[in-house]
Amino acid sequence: MNDLFEKCRKFDIVKQLIASGIYPYFKELESEQAPEITIKGKKFIMFGSNNYLGLANDPRMKQAAIDAITKFGTGVAGSRFLNGNTVLHTELERKLAAFKGREAALIYATGYQMNLGVISALVGKGDFAVIDKLDHASILDGCRLSQGEVRRFKHNNPADLNRVLKGIGPSHGKLVIVDGVFSMEGDIAPIPEIVSVAKKHGARLMIDDAHATGVLGKHGRGTCEYFGLDHKDVDLIVGTCSKSFASVGGFAAGDKDIIHYIQHISRSMIFSAALPPASVASISKAIDIIESEPQRIKKLWDNAAYLMKHFREMGLNTGETRTPIIPVIIGDNEKTFKLWRMLYDNGLFTNPVVSPAVPPKRALLRVVATATHTKEQLDRALDIFGACVKKALGKKRAVAVK
Repeated sequence: MNDLFEKCRKFDIVKQLIASGIYPYFKELESEQAPEITIKGKKFIMFGSNNYLGLANDPRMKQAAIDAITKFGTGVAGSRFLNGNTVLHTELERKLAAFKGREAALIYATGYQMNLGVISALVGKGDFAVIDKLDHASILDGCRLSQGEVRRFKHNNPADLNRVLKGIGPSHGKLVIVDGVFSMEGDIAPIPEIVSVAKKHGARLMIDDAHATGVLGKHGRGTCEYFGLDHKDVDLIVGTCSKSFASVGGFAAGDKDIIHYIQHISRSMIFSAALPPASVASISKAIDIIESEPQRIKKLWDNAAYLMKHFREMGLNTGETRTPIIPVIIGDNEKTFKLWRMLYDNGLFTNPVVSPAVPPKRALLRVVATATHTKEQLDRALDIFGACVKKALGKKRAVAVK
């Protein structure tokens, strides 16, 4: 008899990592998401957060959540389709649409649910979803949930996208989907070239701005602002609220008719409980702060540039990043875990990333300094990094920061 659970019992790779003392995941934080955090009573400099603008522990964000709970309670006890749609949700969608320069927007409970729901609503039988090979897992899963066919093109390669779209031909509906900023290595999709290729073949374009919102563009509006594109160039902008917006949730923004259709077809929206009022109010407040304090975006980039300068002096491979996401590419999984552990033991929290989140033999440490890290914290972290890299990897140029 074939036991369904047998694969669970044989799943021992994680147990081996735990036994060897280099298992890096599911750490229990005892503090808020701040430049420094606490785990088991020990202080760490947080270099592993997506809290890009440092809003997750901002007092104004907390107060907005408290006020929403006081008025609306802790949850809505149902989907927005039925009983869970508050005035807060509707107002946030208006604010998000304006922030992204679109006619309308739609909020989801998570960014993952958003990609599942939007893609499966738009791509049907006979249609094609055309995706970058390094697109986020939620995009791939949304394609799998749809009834359409999936085609992939080489990472950030408009010429290969052209080849794929040409092969599909004009008689099928086509949705090209790309990440604006790729979350592991921080590179930016060549959106203007992708727009040109998509238009040439009559394909629609959807950009996931999860890691671009609040980061790219003078006002943090994302890839379209960064490249100076008109709203007509990109059909749909989607993203998450768990990064720069410092809460949880997902959003889609586009033309009214498209958003209206998705709102009434998307299963992951219709059949999920609505985002809690506290989260909705927090996201709304985050947009207000981002719009009124553009200096946060500048500080984020200044901190990232400072880190990059010193990482390069250490002789580290930081790949093709063009954003505050800095990959320290090690290549070997075991060496990556060992360096992570050494940094962790010295009070520096980073994220080790191995296949399948990155291609094989491209294991890395994902490092992010937020807008609220101080120079003293950056220097202290770089001192730790320099010493650990020199010891773990033998980099001759790894030196302490003065």
